[in-house]
Formats: sequence, C-alpha cells, structure tokens
Amino acid sequence: MDLSIKQKFLDRWSKYFPNAELPIIYYYTDRKDLPGRPEPGAHCILAQLGRVRKGLPLYLDLESIDCSGGKRYLGFRQTLRPNFNFFLSCGIEGELEGERYKKSPELVEEQMKHQEPFHAPCQGILFKRWDHLEVDDEPLAVIFFTPPDVLSGLFSLANYDFAHPNGVICPMGSGCSSIVYYPYQESLSAQPHAVLGMFDPSARPYVPEGQLTLTVPWAMFTRMLANMDESFLITPTWEKIKARMD
Repeated sequence: MDLSIKQKFLDRWSKYFPNAELPIIYYYTDRKDLPGRPEPGAHCILAQLGRVRKGLPLYLDLESIDCSGGKRYLGFRQTLRPNFNFFLSCGIEGELEGERYKKSPELVEEQMKHQEPFHAPCQGILFKRWDHLEVDDEPLAVIFFTPPDVLSGLFSLANYDFAHPNGVICPMGSGCSSIVYYPYQESLSAQPHAVLGMFDPSARPYVPEGQLTLTVPWAMFTRMLANMDESFLITPTWEKIKARMD
C-alpha cells in the first residue's frame, strides 16, 4: 500500500469528520504468520470486529470462524446449513426455531439465487484499523461504522461522481454479508458501489446503538478520497454538520 494514501486520508478525515471513528480495512491473504487470531467463544464475526475497532488486528480463516453464515459470506465455505430455508423463515415446529426474516421457505430459496456462493481468493482474511496500515497491506475494502451525520457525508461523497442516483446499494443480508460478501462482489465490477449495511437484527447486538456500516471497495474509496477537497465538504452546509461532530 502507498502510505501517502494512509496519511492523506487521516488528514482529510480529521478535517472534515472531526472525532469520527476511524474505519477498518480487510483483505484476503495466504500469510500464516499474521497476528490477531480470534478469541475463543466469539460466535459472530461482528463481535470479533470490536477488537479491530479498538486497534487490534484480526485474522480469520475456515477453522477460526464458528458461524456457518460467516464461513459462507467470507467465502470459506459454499454450502448452507441444513434446512436453511426454514431457519431463515418460519422454522420447523419442534425441531428448528426460525429467524422469521423471510415470509416462507420458498421465498428464501428464491432470495438465495441472488446470493451465489464464492470462493475466498486466499486461505485467510485480515482486518485492521486504518491507522495501523503498513506498506505490506493491500486493502480490498474500507468499512466505516458510522452514525447518521457521518453517514450523510460518506453517502453523499460516494454518489459525488456517479451519474445515476445509486452509488450506494443496500441489499438484504446478514451483517457479515453487508461488509464482506457484497462489497467483495462490487470490487470485481468496473464501477463498484458502496454497500450500506448492518440492518441484520441478529448482528445489531454487536454494533453500538445508532450506528450502521458503509463499506467501500478500494477503487471507489480512492476516488472518494481524491474528491474530498472539491466536494460539498468544503461548503458552509457541511460546516454546520461538522460543528455538531466537534
């Protein structure tokens, strides 16, 4: 990674989003000597990302993820748990409690046609907070955990150089799919979109109240960074919002 990008973002972030939480990045890697193995007993990936937000790295692979959804949406396993269509909908009486996120098992089956599994390009994935990036890091996407005012700025900046109004997409899915699965798919596109997420009620207990996520593929992130100094961020309109952050 070009460390001048790291410093440029730190400068602009403190200038335009004072006191806002630094984002975290992730990328896939085959390195085995990386620090940050997860703590035992942390089932949901979002629970484990709390340590990354505090500045500690996190390395995950097939063996270190307990959640079947996490394995799938990070690309380490392609199969679904048995009776997943019932698990996500009404359940099976006396056998399986349903999450009731979809009206019927049949509707789950139709939705899953739009969530084709993918194979992780490497054996592991590393998450790091922005200020801990090093020259050997190769970010794939940037995850912002953000309250409404900060999200307003990021959302508008993501749409700044788009001709159509959908520079940000908001597909339904698990918390981990909104920060890894969908952004990874977008990173393969010639014109990637940012992904608004963390609406999954199962993941919400691991995210502070009043926060959502916006995950930005790297190619889009570098454009957003380049656009900051000529965008609405330099106007009196943004100054009013920025004053509330101070």
